[in-house]
Amino acid sequence: MKNFSNHHKNDHKHKDKYVFGTVTVGTKGQIVIPKEARVLFNLKPGDKLLVLGDKNKGLAIVKTSILEGITENMFKGFSMDKKNGKEGLDGGVEDDKSI
Repeated sequence: MKNFSNHHKNDHKHKDKYVFGTVTVGTKGQIVIPKEARVLFNLKPGDKLLVLGDKNKGLAIVKTSILEGITENMFKGFSMDKKNGKEGLDGGVEDDKSI
C-alpha cells in the first residue's frame, strides 16, 4: 500500500490518498479488494458497496453506509412550499417555463 501523504511529504493535496496496487477482474467480473484497503476502510464480509462510474474518469467504490447521511440531509431540504402547497426544496428556484 502506498500512502501519497508519505510519498509526497510537502504536497498536502494527496493527504489520506492511497494506491493499493492492482487487481484482476475474474471471469465472473469479480475483484478482490486488497487486505490493506479492507482494513483501512473497515470492510467486512456482507458489507454493501456502491459502484459508481464515469466514462472518462473510471470507477469508484464506496460503502453504502456513507450515503445514509447524504440522503438524510437531502430529504431535510424537502418541505411543503408555503406559497402554493406543493412539495419542493426549501429556497428552490421556480420552474422555468421557457425550457
